[in-house]
Amino acid sequence: MATEEQVTEALKNVYDPEIGINIVDLGLVYDLEVQDSSVNVDLTLTSMGCPAGPMIVQQIEEEIESVEGVEDVSVKIVWSPAWNPSMMSEDAKMELGYL
Repeated sequence: MATEEQVTEALKNVYDPEIGINIVDLGLVYDLEVQDSSVNVDLTLTSMGCPAGPMIVQQIEEEIESVEGVEDVSVKIVWSPAWNPSMMSEDAKMELGYL
């Protein structure tokens, strides 16, 4: 069975192509649930009109499916709460000049 830590590490391989930082450090992953061989992810995008949304979802599915023990992946995009730069990790804030 996959662990939440393994799935989180896999998600760090998914980058927002416009910003160049992974979705975990950007604070886009709101909820992650690993139950047996299924993984459910709730995430948001930096904006409602993000043209990279479908590509990001596809990459998420591919990365999580590559984790040993995962057979089913469900990705749901949510808009509440709205994303803002304060949700980023300290490393991401430093890289983008927010600190």
